[in-house]
Amino acid sequence: MKIVFLGTPDFAMKSLKALYENKQNILAVVTNQDKPKGRGMKLIPSPVKEYALEKNLKVMQPVKIRKNEEFINEIRDLNPDLLCVVAYGKILPKELLDIPKYGSINVHGSLLPKYRGAAPIQWAVLNGDEETGITTMFMDEGMDTGDMILKEKVKIGDDETTGELWNRLSDIGAKLLVETVSKIEDISKTIESKTEEEIKQEVKKKIGAEKQGENFTLAPMLDKEMSKINWNDSARKIKNLVRGLNPIMGTYTFLNGKKIKIWKVQMHNNIPEAESKQNGEIIISDKKKGLFVKTSQGVIEILELQGESSKKMDIKSFLNGNQVEVGEIFED
Repeated sequence: MKIVFLGTPDFAMKSLKALYENKQNILAVVTNQDKPKGRGMKLIPSPVKEYALEKNLKVMQPVKIRKNEEFINEIRDLNPDLLCVVAYGKILPKELLDIPKYGSINVHGSLLPKYRGAAPIQWAVLNGDEETGITTMFMDEGMDTGDMILKEKVKIGDDETTGELWNRLSDIGAKLLVETVSKIEDISKTIESKTEEEIKQEVKKKIGAEKQGENFTLAPMLDKEMSKINWNDSARKIKNLVRGLNPIMGTYTFLNGKKIKIWKVQMHNNIPEAESKQNGEIIISDKKKGLFVKTSQGVIEILELQGESSKKMDIKSFLNGNQVEVGEIFED
């Protein structure tokens, strides 16, 4: 199949790699522009661009796609059979989606119609879901509203972070994309329709694409303000917040006016020391036992954290170098 691939992060790179290794004809790779990072603000290419350059694939990095006739015409001149879109990061206009002969397909990190939007993997963890998965679908003008093709479910571990789930789902997404493209390739050999729209509809019918319906939930972009821990929440909600924002931004709290980032926690119930204590109050602080904090429901044990101007460390290392007293209170 003649494919134009659109994607940006490592999640998408695995799908591009899978298509390349499956011997698909990748006409061009479209990715976001290089971003400045680090102290020197050096421009860093996306993981997708790095892989594409390594394999000598044509790379395109338009600043914008909407109302960009030069880019649209360049894609049209390539005459692709498919657009394959994986975590590209921009909403694509209908005039682009309509170009490929057999349609435009997307790899989405949820079991649609649940979690349409920019952060489906993160919200599945933040909400404490027990399962999620990958959906491949045909794209339309809406936000993740197209007809579904293939799905695969996975269980979410009770301690699994967004980063860990992201890595697992990226592998599944790559596999499902290859399966989806292979199915469309097989179907293309049996197509009898002649007009562009008839061809696309015949492909959808033969592959068994399923409409989503209206029972959906949204997964909007994450807000940095949500990363502050509220110790009046339950231990379960705080744990889900910590693992849901790991490694994207982490969570934080304040102790004696100093900002502390918290990266890993565990929850406990029925700890006698927690009775009659305030939410956010440290009830155990011991190099051997650990650091335990009262919440509105249950107790949080802090396992990994990061002090101001410091690096991540386990709780034993932190307590070896920092005086933390029972009775001190993390600020809301």
